[in-house]
Amino acid sequence: MEAVSSRRFDRFFGSPLNGLLLLLAVFFIYPFVVSDYYIDIAFYFGIYALLGLSLNIVLGEVGLFDLGHAGFYAIGAYTTAILNTHFGIPILVLLPVSALAAGLFAYLVCSPIIHLRGDYLCIVTIGMGEIVRLALINNPFDLTGGPNGVFGIDFPSLGGPFVIDSSIEYYFLIWVIVALTIAGLLRIQDSRIGRAWNCIREDEVAAGSSGIDVRYYKLLAFVLGAALAGVAGNIYASKLMCVSPESFTFWESCLFFCIVLIGGMGSIPGVLIGAAVISLFPEILRPFAMYRMMFFGVVMILMMMFRPGGVWPRKRREAAHE
Repeated sequence: MEAVSSRRFDRFFGSPLNGLLLLLAVFFIYPFVVSDYYIDIAFYFGIYALLGLSLNIVLGEVGLFDLGHAGFYAIGAYTTAILNTHFGIPILVLLPVSALAAGLFAYLVCSPIIHLRGDYLCIVTIGMGEIVRLALINNPFDLTGGPNGVFGIDFPSLGGPFVIDSSIEYYFLIWVIVALTIAGLLRIQDSRIGRAWNCIREDEVAAGSSGIDVRYYKLLAFVLGAALAGVAGNIYASKLMCVSPESFTFWESCLFFCIVLIGGMGSIPGVLIGAAVISLFPEILRPFAMYRMMFFGVVMILMMMFRPGGVWPRKRREAAHE
């Protein structure tokens, strides 16, 4: 199947380099030939791609079920909102701060539960995500604004005259971050960390017996995944100029989970395809708003029946090296 896919790719593009150049050309031309509405759709595609990549570290690389990922997303968004509105810290300065806050939160929360596996870990992460959302609603220390959230968030800047305030600029910002994330994850996949994650995913007991520090690498996956979700939260908060608990429900975590499942667990191109499906599907079915969730459910069922490995599953040769 993979050989057939590769031949089709080569017939269509001529070579992987030609395909990459074509994608880059489309990427740069797209925002200049469409309206702001379609640029915003591409922006949210980028947000979902970044969130899918962040969850793919936990779910795809290590095989840990996480259905509370929206909690890390919320930590990044609210860290940005609170520090920007209360202390006037520029959004782009807060980009690494949001990542650190979400990563630290993941470390503190996941350390006591990292020994859990399968359904048990999944249930605990659901509870973690809901606790974050309910805490935000309860407005601790009068910082989160309760159910109404936080308003008046600035546009991204470093504190000087350079300000990102147009749809095109937001489009390039999120996709540059996505590209850098993909480059970093590709390096990690070929590193000792990536190989350790793959061993843990295939057989955690055997990985531990071979000398791999299973606890350390599982925690590392959660922290890195949460940090990337925090970055997505930062950009999302600045784009909307407000955040509220309604944006970080359990349903959002389910969507992130579906992105990885649709594309293929552990597959970076697959995650991009899954993010495209999740972000574009509602727009395509907008004329059938009453039925689009039913259509989405049918698509998911068919996917699990006929493509359980995802649209673009992880290559077998990669698994062989692992």
